[in-house]
Amino acid sequence: MVRPAIVSPTPERPHVIGMTREELGGVLALAGVPAKQIRMRTAQLWHWLYVRGVDDFAKMANISRDLRQKLSETADIARPEIVDEQISVDGTRKWLFRFPARGAGKPVEIETVYIPEEGRGTLCVSSQVGCTLTCTFCHTGTQRLVRNLTPDEIVGQVMVARDRLGDFPDADTPEGGILPSEGRLVSNVVMMGMGEPLYNFDNVRKALSVVSDGEGLALSKRRITLSTSGVVPMIAPTGEDMGVGLAISLHAVRDELRDVLVPINKKYPLAQLLEACRTYPGVSNARRITFEYVMLKDVNDSLADARELVRLLQGIPAKINLIPFNPWPGSAYECSDWDQIERFAEVVNQAGYASPIRTPRGRDIFAACGQLKSESERMRKTERAAATP
Repeated sequence: MVRPAIVSPTPERPHVIGMTREELGGVLALAGVPAKQIRMRTAQLWHWLYVRGVDDFAKMANISRDLRQKLSETADIARPEIVDEQISVDGTRKWLFRFPARGAGKPVEIETVYIPEEGRGTLCVSSQVGCTLTCTFCHTGTQRLVRNLTPDEIVGQVMVARDRLGDFPDADTPEGGILPSEGRLVSNVVMMGMGEPLYNFDNVRKALSVVSDGEGLALSKRRITLSTSGVVPMIAPTGEDMGVGLAISLHAVRDELRDVLVPINKKYPLAQLLEACRTYPGVSNARRITFEYVMLKDVNDSLADARELVRLLQGIPAKINLIPFNPWPGSAYECSDWDQIERFAEVVNQAGYASPIRTPRGRDIFAACGQLKSESERMRKTERAAATP
């Protein structure tokens, strides 16, 4: 079941999801709340939004009717519009969300994926509409960047997922759904959806501060991972300002090959990237960096590549995720043979690194790693001008 379209927030009616407490206090002040009550009312509103998960001011029972009415006139807490929801045979869920144009000329769409496992549920969140990086094995890379997502659009993905899964108090879980057997249904967040998070640093930082706030959604920073293709100057600030886990989309052990697979390597080659990893704030054996390595047949999957990978990562507390390539229409690559992936993993394991082979999830609904894409395109300036009354 898909929710009906929701009226998007307007500049006169700001969307408060994703705001800091200080910004939320400003909204309350505009609604006429006396200065001496701002802190208390902010805490009440924060609790209703992020602990109770309400999407209507009218449901906030311990706030006066007059204030609820005023807030509904001056602010918006509506969820993003769900255009489509698909459920894989393995329980993976994919949502297509629609957001306002915000400079793109027309509304934009992104995809978000939920992956249930026995002991946890992982939400793969997008940070941009499209991407600038053009990684040749990635479907998202074939979609030109339309725009960055705002904090409310990033946090909104988490809110809708928890809604749809019944992960807020007093909410019903979907019948027949494949979900974790215990604990929170959204227990982990990975910034691994559409886009490069570190090219939207400020909005991602702000959104994750809301997601990890202990008095709200309260996801531990140890259960939040940000994946980057290697925006080297922003790696240290990620550790300093966000304090979340780091994942690196590596995929090659030689600069000449990584220049093709992950073109940002031409700007920030392997030596610079790995040095930034060695000095990542907080990195330790208890908090390792994850290196993602997509397995491409006869491209990067030789045992010599495996040995070079081990050499490159020497001295970095690391885990290596081996990702069987997930095909998409028009892709030029094939997935490595399974026995070759296992041989590759064995070399890495023998060197003392954990190297789990990621089980492909959601392939039948194009929800697997590297398969996300929407149809959104940014209108040209002349098209936007023509469309303006």
